[in-house]
Amino acid sequence: MGELIKKFRIQAGMTQKDLADRLLMSESLVGAYERAERIPTTAFLVDADAALNAQGVLASCVEMMEEEKYSPKFLNWKRTEADAASISAYESMLIPGLLQTPVYARAVYETRVPVCEADEIERLVQGRLERQGVLDRRPKAIVSYVVEESVFQRPIGGEPVLKEQLLHVLESVSTRNHVTLQVMPTQRSAHAGLMGPLKLLSTREGRNLGYTEGQGGDTLISKPEEVNQLIDLFGALRAQALTPWESVGLIERMAAKL
Repeated sequence: MGELIKKFRIQAGMTQKDLADRLLMSESLVGAYERAERIPTTAFLVDADAALNAQGVLASCVEMMEEEKYSPKFLNWKRTEADAASISAYESMLIPGLLQTPVYARAVYETRVPVCEADEIERLVQGRLERQGVLDRRPKAIVSYVVEESVFQRPIGGEPVLKEQLLHVLESVSTRNHVTLQVMPTQRSAHAGLMGPLKLLSTREGRNLGYTEGQGGDTLISKPEEVNQLIDLFGALRAQALTPWESVGLIERMAAKL
């Protein structure tokens, strides 16, 4: 995509600065698009197509770039998640993505290092919100979460954002009988999740997949023996966490204090 943008820019006899000035954006962002360091936004592709007289070639790439909201490995996960029979996850740092409010999600991306550009943050937030449709599709997927108590105490975006997020979590689990959330108390001495967050899903054909994320990158896990280990680990986490009813009570008390 970057090479295509560069090709049409050169054909139009324009420098990166020329194009940036025409589209009212920074020269560095145009360069980042051409070097494939940033994913071009829909608005950029449409506007650049007109500015460079690309005759619809750049605009036709919008759908392809929309797919690039996600990393290649996560894109495979997301496609499978959309039709999964069950989805499970243990989260130690953040509210699960499928339960995040738009404001909370935006605050999460705004704190990333290295810093994201404003248009990239918007693209990432929209991608996250689009995924949440899986909670209300039919047939329903069974969704189970275990989340660290500290996650509900960290005021990402500020206390008003956190309170709105906690109330949204409570509404999500109270209005959807297929969504279960359990809190892992900070004081729990027995803990199976010390190696970090994990995600699991089962397809309607009976295939199980796992997904882990870390500072070094993400990993899609498909080998049955490795996925089975994660399934056992998640089972231990559920046994060690508060019950769903105890968890709701704890989150209600946390929200009331904000």
